[in-house]
Amino acid sequence: MRIVLLGVPGSGKGTQAKLMAEKYRVPQISSGELLRQAVTEKTELGKRVASIIASGELVSDGIVIDAVTERLRSNESKRGFVLDGFPRTIPQAQQLDTRLGWMNRPLQLVLYFSLSPAVVKKRTLGRLECAECGASYNRYFSPPAKRGICDHCGSKALAQRPDDNQRAVRARLDAYEQDTAPLITYFKAQHKLRTVEGEGEIQDIFERICEIVDTEIRPLETKVIATETGRECRSDVVTLISGGTVVRKDSRADDDKAVGQAKRRLSVVASKKVVKKKAVKKKVGKQKVVKKKVTKRKVVKKKVMVRKSAAKKRTRKR
Repeated sequence: MRIVLLGVPGSGKGTQAKLMAEKYRVPQISSGELLRQAVTEKTELGKRVASIIASGELVSDGIVIDAVTERLRSNESKRGFVLDGFPRTIPQAQQLDTRLGWMNRPLQLVLYFSLSPAVVKKRTLGRLECAECGASYNRYFSPPAKRGICDHCGSKALAQRPDDNQRAVRARLDAYEQDTAPLITYFKAQHKLRTVEGEGEIQDIFERICEIVDTEIRPLETKVIATETGRECRSDVVTLISGGTVVRKDSRADDDKAVGQAKRRLSVVASKKVVKKKAVKKKVGKQKVVKKKVTKRKVVKKKVMVRKSAAKKRTRKR
């Protein structure tokens, strides 16, 4: 399954993406988390991102799409993925479609979470995070069992994120309306957009998502598995080069060659089976002929005996 989750900040994309990843055994991919992880691990990409952030500039679309593409090409993502928080703009969506097309793994579904502005504000301004284990809560919708204490690790370090204030939330919503909202029209034109009612209990929303996924994607996956049995995943189609340059390496010729060899092997096996069947038929025919000859000889002997007995009777009369 290859799915993108769309929705305003605070719509519950991250929470539902985590549940989907657990149920369908595919990775949850967040562009922001990928960049933070790269910086922490001090990879080549992480060094570039850290340098850009230190200079006060915004991370370019090219760097973000490189990070996402690298993860999509990993072994972990071969069974599928859930993209959370990416793409955010039309250019990013176009780049994503292009690179997934090179890998012969196009998006299957885009889920849009629809909910009222009032609920969005409560979800955003009510968010709490544990500084020790990272567990998330919401003081309005999903508070901890004991006020101010984490259910998972028992820490009392539950606090609101620094960027979850009135001004920051308003800025994020404005940015969403300007850049991300047009993606609804973009994916709707591809007939991939499905709307999910984003209000209600977390489990209720998750059941709505599963109903859509199980109805529209799982049957398609069964057909794909049946038609691609015995063929390797063409995950080597895209190769990343430092600086964001992408080289396409088409392995279609190799695939065609392998299919041709398989067909030739099948034809040889089939011809051998036909020869064996013909040989068996010939043996059966010879046995029948022998039986007929024996029968004729017995008949001839009877006739000869009848003639001899008739001659003896004539001799006696004389």
